[in-house]
Amino acid sequence: MSDRLDGEKSGTVAWRPPRWLRGPRPEKVPPLVGTAGAVVGLLNLAAGLFPRFRHSRLHALAEVLPGAVSALAAASSIVVGILLLMLAHGLKRRKRRAWVAAVALLPVGIAAQLVYRHSVLGAAFSLALLAFLVWHRRAFEALPDPRSRVKALLNFVALGGISFGLGLVIVNTHPHKIVGDPSVWERIKHVLWGLFGFEGPVRYVNNVDYTVGYSLGALGLLTVATTAYLAFRPEHPAARLTEEDEEKLRELLAKHGGRDSLGYFALRRDKGVVFSPTGKAAVCYRVISGVMLASGDPIGDVEAWPGAIERFMEEARAHSWTPAVTGCSETGGQVWTRETGMDALELGDEAIVDVADFTLTGRSMRNVRQMVKRIERNGYETRVRRVRDLEPEELARIQKAADAWRDTDTERGFSMALGRIDADKDGDAVIATAHLAPAEGETPGPFGDLKAMQHYVPWGKDGISLELMRRDRSADPGMNELLIVASLQAAPGLKIKQVSLNFAVFRSSLERGEKLGAGPVIRIWRGMLIFLSRWYQIESLYKFNDKFQPRWEPRFVVFRNSRDIPRIGLAALQAEGYLELGLPRALRRKAPAEPQPCAHKDEPITADAVGTAA
Repeated sequence: MSDRLDGEKSGTVAWRPPRWLRGPRPEKVPPLVGTAGAVVGLLNLAAGLFPRFRHSRLHALAEVLPGAVSALAAASSIVVGILLLMLAHGLKRRKRRAWVAAVALLPVGIAAQLVYRHSVLGAAFSLALLAFLVWHRRAFEALPDPRSRVKALLNFVALGGISFGLGLVIVNTHPHKIVGDPSVWERIKHVLWGLFGFEGPVRYVNNVDYTVGYSLGALGLLTVATTAYLAFRPEHPAARLTEEDEEKLRELLAKHGGRDSLGYFALRRDKGVVFSPTGKAAVCYRVISGVMLASGDPIGDVEAWPGAIERFMEEARAHSWTPAVTGCSETGGQVWTRETGMDALELGDEAIVDVADFTLTGRSMRNVRQMVKRIERNGYETRVRRVRDLEPEELARIQKAADAWRDTDTERGFSMALGRIDADKDGDAVIATAHLAPAEGETPGPFGDLKAMQHYVPWGKDGISLELMRRDRSADPGMNELLIVASLQAAPGLKIKQVSLNFAVFRSSLERGEKLGAGPVIRIWRGMLIFLSRWYQIESLYKFNDKFQPRWEPRFVVFRNSRDIPRIGLAALQAEGYLELGLPRALRRKAPAEPQPCAHKDEPITADAVGTAA
């Protein structure tokens, strides 16, 4: 049975209600609903902070109400405004919880607008948004994102700061009704005491104390309440690869792993997975900043890919995540675009070396040949072995060295990184090491004679893909060239026919831009890439890979529409470890130590060392 039609009965047409009864499709809900929520939130916030007491029929009604009602209305208007601003992004993403909260808050905001500010216009805007949300209620069905305790702490710090700033504005909004001339420190103390619900040192006349007191207390209560909600809300589990999912993926890789050099990286444990209805194909992904990011081609039988892709898109729609794919092959890009209607853009090229064609002879390999010979004359020796063939003590030493030699504080890698060295799970992987015996009288380093290492993961039955390369900073330049050459020369003995090296971003643009007769557009684009290479090592990585005379296989990024590209780019940078959004390092909770380093080839690209793919 086809994955696309699995579970459907041919020849049966189910009754569906008319379009007007089913409500609008999620795609038909204007994305400006989030902007509208933010505008209404600002109106409520302004109503509480800057009251405009003008003559109107509603004003006469307000005069007969108790004085505390107006103060409560001002506080309510401020709280509703802040909450609507916080909910605006959730409304844009069609989150159900954001819809429920907004529908509950808007009537409170409308009442506050009328009672305190007597603003018919502000109430009308709020009422219009409320009517829109109720009418389009069926469109807001997106499930919540995975819970993060970090969000609770960030909310406390950020909202606490905002509440303090707004509190200062509230305290100073009524300058002519303040008794005396309190100092700045007294006003600050009044805000701090007020946020905790206590009376401060500043005094007012004409019942303004009620308005200021209720507003400050409401801001403090809002900070505590939202922080508690984020900390204790029901958890929607984050995507993680379970043992059962890993076993299924390994079965698919055993049958179809030779199709894609990035297939083995689907076994990263920080990825989630969706399978096709028949279980013959799967798509692995990670959710970052609302982007559901898949890497490489789907795993498994090509004929079953559409079913896995459909499940992937269903999951994205259910949570209102932005679907995207990075690093897929040309075949994968064609299937993705055909099945989803998304667009594809060439991202770069993967360097693949055919072992049978590799040789160090010839003018084109002169620089590599000379560098390797020079290092060998300095006394270095290389060893290339399967991970399962290493002694446990040596493997542990290599793991510790790889972790110690990491160039950055954060782990890098997503699409071409496995994140571990494990003899039990990944015994078919290949380790290449460089060794230099210490000179007579010289004290050995913390890792003995080990000076550099490279880790290759399996690519089908007769290929390997470079996952990690690290070196001791005191080692001679050219360690990575030495180990790549050693791996290629040892490949026939390990029954390896092809080796995938790094991924070079925008390689074709760099190559075309330096050719004779290149047009002005491609030259300008190449100049921009060279400029960016100062930070992201785009050109240097291409030049390094090109030393080994590889064949270049294009890789693509698949996206829904052009306006999603910046967001997808930021998510990809976070996934690869080049951009980190979170708490400062000193405030992060340390993860439990593990024997396997979560690693990637993240050394800087220089004449001495080679780094990661972007």
